[in-house]
Amino acid sequence: MTSSGAPSTSTTPGSTPGSTPATDPSPAGATALVVGATGISGAALSARLVGAGWHVLGLSRSGRELPGLEAVETVQADLTDAEELRAALADHRPTHVFLTAWARQDSEDENIRVNAGMVRDVLDAVRGGGSVRHVALLTGLKHYLGPFEAYGQGEVPDTPFHEDEERLPHKNFYYAQEDELFAAAERDGFTWSVHRAHTIIGAALGNAMNMGQTLAAYAAICRELDRPFVFPGSQTQWDGVTDMTDADLLAEQLHWAATTPAAADTAFNVANGDVFRWRWLWPQLAERLGVRPEGYADAPRPLEEQMTDAAPTWRAIAEREGLRETDVDRVASWWHTDGDLGREMECLTDLARSRRAGFTGHRVTLDAFLDLFDRLEADGVVPAPPVAG
Repeated sequence: MTSSGAPSTSTTPGSTPGSTPATDPSPAGATALVVGATGISGAALSARLVGAGWHVLGLSRSGRELPGLEAVETVQADLTDAEELRAALADHRPTHVFLTAWARQDSEDENIRVNAGMVRDVLDAVRGGGSVRHVALLTGLKHYLGPFEAYGQGEVPDTPFHEDEERLPHKNFYYAQEDELFAAAERDGFTWSVHRAHTIIGAALGNAMNMGQTLAAYAAICRELDRPFVFPGSQTQWDGVTDMTDADLLAEQLHWAATTPAAADTAFNVANGDVFRWRWLWPQLAERLGVRPEGYADAPRPLEEQMTDAAPTWRAIAEREGLRETDVDRVASWWHTDGDLGREMECLTDLARSRRAGFTGHRVTLDAFLDLFDRLEADGVVPAPPVAG
């Protein structure tokens, strides 16, 4: 095993600096199974693959269609039910599997049992057809920071985080998911890639990790109650340098790694490629969202505390404006945004490995937020601020 926990491989990304490996964006007969297709990452990936001419199977618990993506063939199954997965996938022969779903549990032991189990059970369900060529697993920066129960405790790697850091001495469901992936790849002979994203900017109702949508909903409530748009996090995050990951950029890297030989059997960080400070970005988001910005002052002011009265206020806004969802907990994830913005450590990633292998995608984080707000308003997820004048 390498220090990252991945099996050793003869593939050395970037062995010829400056070269761009051959890429086939739509391999012959390619069928993608997107696990978690209705989430932020899965929806963006499904859209990208459909646009590139792939046949896409969208697997989710709800089995609902993705708006504007009628070409995606929906597959309904509970990812925690191995028998249901086998039955749902019995007649499908995916060539590429993209694992973008996870289910938060009350303890890390349960996170490991459920989330590693989902990886194992999906790959068991598709192995009978012998069709799988590549499997991609989406994880995140808790690979370097530790799980929720030991977040940032002990010795954490220096930033920017590099993919070959030693695993931390804590139980971590990301590690358990990787181990299931590596074991299945060795057994069944497919290539793999792991994608470690920072906080993802994207749209998806009911998603548990959704900062951009959370901030848009928070701003709407602040406008309604005539409150300032208060930065909820720590002074470290307010003043320090950080990065984020646009959902479409993540989809671009997932697609690239699945079709690029130089990316096989490799773990990659994925972030937009720019860095910023929240004290610079926060006022610009506030201006776009029509609220009064208020920065860090004395101590964190978590959204979970600020938004204790959010539910009836949001329902009133949603009913008046004809929004798609009246339950604020399906639009905003206060706890997750508090976790990201409340960190007492610098958090950003190194992108050299993917650059050496030929991936040059990038996004501007401010533009990613502004584009998301436009989309959320156009789709009736959040209300647009009143026009000044």
